[in-house]
Amino acid sequence: MSIKVGDRVPDGALAEFIEVESQGCSLGPNTFQVGDLVKGKTIALFAVPGAFTPTCSEKHLPGFLELADKIKAKGVDEIWCLSVNDPFVMGAWGRDQNVSGRVRMMADGSAEWTKKLGLELDLTARGLGVRSRRYSALIKDGVVTQLNAEKGGELSVSDAGTLLGQL
Repeated sequence: MSIKVGDRVPDGALAEFIEVESQGCSLGPNTFQVGDLVKGKTIALFAVPGAFTPTCSEKHLPGFLELADKIKAKGVDEIWCLSVNDPFVMGAWGRDQNVSGRVRMMADGSAEWTKKLGLELDLTARGLGVRSRRYSALIKDGVVTQLNAEKGGELSVSDAGTLLGQL
């Protein structure tokens, strides 16, 4: 069963590759607890099946980058891109896409948090292992207020424009 509007997101660990060392965050992969990250914040989250994949790199992530300022102007504190990839891959993808701090590139390397959400996609038959379904969500202080999950390989309801219109 997957998470739905009105549910609190489960706690779990996500990793992010930190490009610039700061107080409390060392250079390289850093692990964060979801419960700490969402507390008191509004998060626009979108998840993709994989970094560097065609739809994800050509449409999904670029759409959120293009509308990042408009999304944040509607009261969103952070935009997260989530994928079942390791933080090194997510960091490299972020550099390739020039996210420049507009989107946090969050890694769920073993799909543990994705499975807790019930939004995993088993692509083992294609040699890709367990991935995330494509979706977008709005999380306010840890509670899901919008959820747009795609069917199959589509990109029709989880795009940045749809989430912006729901804010």
